[in-house]
Amino acid sequence: MGREIFSLSSYLLSQTERVIVGTGVAIAFSYEPIVAASAAKTLSELSGDRFILGLGVSNKGYNARRGIGYEKPVAFMREYLAKMKTAPYVAPPPQQEPPIVIAAMMPKMLQLAATETCGTLTYFTTTEQTAGYRKMLGPNPWLCAVQVVILETDAANARARARRYMQTYLAIEHYLHRLRRLGFSEADFVNGGSDRLVDAIVAWGDANKIHERIADQFKAGATHVCIIPLDPQGGVRPDVRAIEALAPK
Repeated sequence: MGREIFSLSSYLLSQTERVIVGTGVAIAFSYEPIVAASAAKTLSELSGDRFILGLGVSNKGYNARRGIGYEKPVAFMREYLAKMKTAPYVAPPPQQEPPIVIAAMMPKMLQLAATETCGTLTYFTTTEQTAGYRKMLGPNPWLCAVQVVILETDAANARARARRYMQTYLAIEHYLHRLRRLGFSEADFVNGGSDRLVDAIVAWGDANKIHERIADQFKAGATHVCIIPLDPQGGVRPDVRAIEALAPK
């Protein structure tokens, strides 16, 4: 599942200030439930019970490019979770079952996440959307909010790097549909995204400014914040400087 992990690695900053690792997200259509269940248990054991399995169904267009299905995603995920729970595992089990969260954006999938897993994992979202998901989930389920960050104080360079990252997602209609509901218009989606849109999706600046955005995610209802630390120079690897600057002390 390593190829499914955000920017080669994911870091969840929880309110307990414990660094958690997880997939964000493993596409369930790509893996048999027994494989996902076994991998999650193995990774949980290796990480000292610090692993969260993020599962998702992606979207119809991208799954077609991958050569996998997208039929009845909510029903598929419900059955998938049931099969995971009954999957055999012959190795020594971890001390506790690894938590599962579902990448959910629509009401029915969010309801499934709230009732059958620990909660949901967001992606390409603003703090306003985080608040909306919390309202739909209710007070108890986890809300693992993904926050893209760039440790860069030069506005022109930070936004240019953010636009290179965002271009893939601005070509996917269901992301645009959700952003329109927040008041963004077609003018915000051209030329890599308006400054307003870029700044709403990507937190950039010094460590203090990025910490403020992370704090805003918690205020909006997040229980965990997963950072995607982009390299301001355009490299494909996560920015280690950002990880070190933002990790819990």
